Parts: sequence; C-alpha cells; structure tokens
Amino acid sequence: MLLTDLPSWKKLQAHRQTWNDVRMRELFRSDPGRFGRFSIQLDDFLLDYSKNLINDETLALLRQLGEEANVPAWTDAMFSGEKINFTENRAVLHVALRNDPKRPIMVDGHDVMPGVVQVLEQMRRFAHAVREGKWRGHTGKVITDIVNIGIGGSDLGPMMVCRALKPYGNARINMHFVSNVDPNHVGDTLDDLNAESTLFIVSSKSFATLETLANAKIARRWLVERLGSDLAVSRHFVAISTNEEAVKAFGIDPENMFVFWDWVGGRYSMWSAIGLPIALYIGMDQFEEMLGGARDMDEHFRADPLSSIPGTLALLSIWYQHFWDAPSHAIFPYDIHLSRLPAYLQQLCMESNGKSTTRLGEKVNYPTGEIVWGEPGSNGQHAFFQLLHQGTRFVPTDFMLAAVTSHPFEGLHQMLVANCFAQSEALMLGKTEEEALAELKAEGANEDAIRLLLPHKTFPGNKPSNTMLYQKLTPRTLGRMIALYEHKTFVQSALWSINAFDQWGVEIGKRLSSVLIRELGEDKAVTTHDASTNGLCDHFQKLKGDKVFPPAES
Repeated sequence: MLLTDLPSWKKLQAHRQTWNDVRMRELFRSDPGRFGRFSIQLDDFLLDYSKNLINDETLALLRQLGEEANVPAWTDAMFSGEKINFTENRAVLHVALRNDPKRPIMVDGHDVMPGVVQVLEQMRRFAHAVREGKWRGHTGKVITDIVNIGIGGSDLGPMMVCRALKPYGNARINMHFVSNVDPNHVGDTLDDLNAESTLFIVSSKSFATLETLANAKIARRWLVERLGSDLAVSRHFVAISTNEEAVKAFGIDPENMFVFWDWVGGRYSMWSAIGLPIALYIGMDQFEEMLGGARDMDEHFRADPLSSIPGTLALLSIWYQHFWDAPSHAIFPYDIHLSRLPAYLQQLCMESNGKSTTRLGEKVNYPTGEIVWGEPGSNGQHAFFQLLHQGTRFVPTDFMLAAVTSHPFEGLHQMLVANCFAQSEALMLGKTEEEALAELKAEGANEDAIRLLLPHKTFPGNKPSNTMLYQKLTPRTLGRMIALYEHKTFVQSALWSINAFDQWGVEIGKRLSSVLIRELGEDKAVTTHDASTNGLCDHFQKLKGDKVFPPAES
C-alpha cells in the first residue's frame, strides 16, 4: 500500500491545517517542559528536537503512520538477515559488522558472524604491523603514507572518518584518498609521495570498478618505475575485494586481500574491511570503539524503532517533506573535523532513497529522497544562512556539537558553541516587526530610515531544527552518529515503500561512458549519439588539438 493510502495520512493532512498560525516561540512560552518532552538521550548523546513544528498529537499520528507502514516489521526483517534488498536478492546486514560476535545472524542457513570476526582479526594483525613499523616497503622503509583508492562508499566513509578522528590518528602516518578519474586527483597525490614508504589500498569488491582500477593501474606504474621492479607491488599494495584471481593478476599477494560480502552495500561498508584505512590510521582498538558506538545505536533503534532517535528524525523528515513542502535538509556540524560528514550523508541518503518505484513495482505518487546539503559551522553562517533566515525556502536543519574540543584555545570553543545555539534559536524565534521597530528606534533611526529598513530587518522565524549534543567527538560517538543516519534513511525507505539498498541509477551513466571512452580515443568524428553529445565530442577533439592521450589500460 502506498504511503498516501494509509489511514493516518488523511489524519495528518487535516492535522497540518491546524498549524497555519502556530508559532514555536508561543509553544515554548506556554510549555516550560517542552525541551524535556521532545528530547531523547543515549548516554551522553542528546537529541533535542523541541524546536520543531510538532506537538504530542503530531508525534502520535506520525508514529501511527510508521506502524501502518510496518516499520517495526521491516526493522526485524533487516536485523534477522532476510533478503530485503529484493532487486539483488540480498540480505542487508551492515548491522552484522558491528554485532556482538556471540549473537548469531543467519543468512541462507549460515551464521555470518565467524566470517566477520575473522576479517576483523586479519585487519588487526595488519594494522598493528603497519603502525608499529613491522610491515615495511620493498626497500625496507617503514610506511609513512597510505593512499586509499576507491570511489563512492569505498572512499567517502573512510575519508570522512579519518578526518573526523584526526586527534586519534598515528602521527607518523599521512592519509590520502584518491577517487576521481580526473587525472589531477591521482597526479597531485602522487606528486607529494615517496614510493619507498607509500602503501596503496585498492578498494573494489569486484576489482573491476572502472574509476578505481584506472587509478590503481596508474599508481602501480608510478611505483614500479620508481622502485624498478614488479616485485615491489606485493609490499606496497593491498586489496579489499572478493575477486582473488584479479587481485593476484594485479600483483597483490592474496594473503593481503581483505574480503567482505554481498550483503554489505557500498555506502554501508565502512564498518567492514573497507574501513581498513581507518584502522590503519587510528588503530584497531579505536576502530572497534567506533563499531561499539554503532552497536549502541543499533540496539537503541531496534528496541523501539519509531520512538528512537533515528526513527524520530525519519518521521520528522516525512512530516516536513510531505506536509510542509520541504524537499531539502541541511546538515551543520559545528566541528571542523566533521567537514566531510555532509558529503558522506549525501551519498547515504540520496543514493539510498532516490527512487521512484515501490517494492511492488508501482510508481510512487509522492516525493522521495531528501536533498541533503551542508557545511561546517560557523563557515556556513557567512555563506548560505541568509537563505535559511530570510529566504523563501523552508529548510529543516540538523546541528551537531561537542561540549569538549580537542584544542581548548581560550574562548574559541565557547564562541563556537554560542554560534550553534544562537543559530537554532534565531531560526525558531525570528524577529517580529515590533521587535525590529524597537531595535531601529533604539539605534536612533529616523522615520524615513525606519520605513525603508523595517521590512528588511524582520525575520519570519518558525524554522525547524534538531540539535545533537555530545560530550566529545570520540570514535564511539562518531559510530553512534553514522548509525543514526543509516537507520533514519532505512525508516524513510520503509515509509516510502522503496528499496534503499540498490542503486540502478548509478549504472546507466557507467554504461554510456564505457562507449564514449572508446570513441574519444579514436581518430574520427563521434556520430552515434544525440546531436548535443556528438557536438560536445567534436568540440572536445578540436580543443585538445594534436595532444594524444593514451587510452586507459584495460
């Protein structure tokens, strides 16, 4: 049944009409207990969702909608290993990667946990050897630089976490991430490296991902040219893959291949061997702390999906997308270490839920997939917060903030905290015409200036936000936060009756690009496409002139 056909949908439509003249500032004024009632705490991790256009009736109706959409049943199905990724006939078990090893999870009659534990142990041994200087390069040098070559989930997750947990990183090891087939990406990275002390991680389940293999082959050639032997590859490359034959053909010792499974989706894979760059940088103990944080959130979510932190955020997103015409959602981490979190969440949310076909193959008749965007605070305040405060767009926002910073320079963290709290308060309160008028008069403005400036000095307010506050950005805290958004995304997909775990839309561009790669390497006009594509190819050939580009290695 489509979301819009559920009984509580019409109740929510009627309920929405009661909010037309309601102001959040009045809700707080009339209800001193609002913060306590609309906040949830998991140890030190607090979600304050009191600055939302909701009341008890709103939450009850949204949770009723979740029950009617069978969110609890879908949650049980995911955690129990059912093949809810039905278009690929796969279980969805990123939760198994951080599960209690003693608690079995069955797929096709087999417990997956022994395999998970085995890979974690392999990661521990390798991470310890590299970090302690026992794993050395071809010429005997210790590893000082690690380059992860991947794309999508094999890049965004590990890169985001390594930046987020920099205070926990090994001071001797520099992390680099190459994903783009723009030659400047791999070229600029290699320019700064010493081949003797560089380790490459090639992350590709099939060991056939076009972008990843193209960059890996360039890195291999660079290494062999500098160290003078193909034998160097086995000491400077490891693989995260399931294709042992292709890994071996590349020159990587199969003993240095780390596996993962088809029930681990790419954008949910940082908990698996794809997280090897994280383990190498922060150490396996801290990596397992991050797994523990994710497990904390898994247990919290599973216990009561619709009243949990992820479930609450998912229901609020449905409320705003469908009843307040809010297609986008902004993410503002007030922590520069989380600078890549918005980009990571873009893939998690938009690749998962950018679907228009239901599980039954019907076209949906409602919007799906939030448009996720954002930047760290307080930079964003001087970039796009103007649109949030006075623009015509209605954009719900998430703020996140640590109470304790890694660098307690005098006054700076207090300033950051004040800015974060002030922005959420200003979005909620706005500024009435009466308040703006009083300000202008206090500043000594004359009547002409007041008449001119008054409309520009008022703010509508009533803009919703959530704030996540935690003691410190530790591996455990980060694990909780990432798992939170994974489960939020899952709940949204269950409500929309779509499959959050495939990504067929990614494939169409890949197929067309493979044809164009071949055609652009030929010395003749491209004529097999539409007029625009043919014209662009022709103009490209003219612009590059006689410059010959070697074709990508097959």
